[in-house]
Amino acid sequence: MNGTRAMLAEARAIDRAAARHPAVAVGIAPPFTLVAAMAEAVQDVAVGGQDCHAQASGAFTGDVSAPILADAGASFTIVGHSERRAMHGESDADVRAKAEAALAAGLSVIVCVGETEAQRDSGKAEAVVEAQLDGSLPQGDVAGGKLSVAYEPVWAIGTGRVPSVEDVAAMHQAIRARLVSTYGEAGASVRILYGGSVNAGNAAELLAVDNVGGALVGGASLTAESFATIISAAAALQEA
Repeated sequence: MNGTRAMLAEARAIDRAAARHPAVAVGIAPPFTLVAAMAEAVQDVAVGGQDCHAQASGAFTGDVSAPILADAGASFTIVGHSERRAMHGESDADVRAKAEAALAAGLSVIVCVGETEAQRDSGKAEAVVEAQLDGSLPQGDVAGGKLSVAYEPVWAIGTGRVPSVEDVAAMHQAIRARLVSTYGEAGASVRILYGGSVNAGNAAELLAVDNVGGALVGGASLTAESFATIISAAAALQEA
């Protein structure tokens, strides 16, 4: 819940950074109020929603549907973010319904999963995430690169705490295995993002981990300076 029209200048600066690294897919999910304006302001950055409703239209005051997002210029949406799950009580079934609605509207979708600190400390992290995947992933054909999964350990979001490289690698390997068991060969090409206190200082190390195909960036995306450094880190790994 950050951003007014005054911040479109930052989006344009991020767009210029993205243009310098065309091999890196860059997206911004602003508040709903900025989707249309940002889609008009940028050329090399995808614009998306932070959430969408499972229904295409109807008496759902305050909600925004996937077709409305697409009409505003969005090309993707995030669903199942940990804050939506925790603060709005969204279940895995809710997340799956939203993901399927987004795909039906022609949007790409990022499905978020992740464990709490208590779940990790009790040794249940992988089991929790695997259960979330089983309940949250859209059913049917996901070929064509429309689906991404974001692993966001809840305890690392905005806290400055980051899992070890070994922990990230282990979780992403488990997610990959689940994707392959769910979708077969198509699951091997689903992009898995890491999210949780990603910043200019740690992006290169995190992006180099096996099965980490990108980053779901939070606070570091609010300024072009910090976000551009992350884009550059991703580009350097591709060029290496």
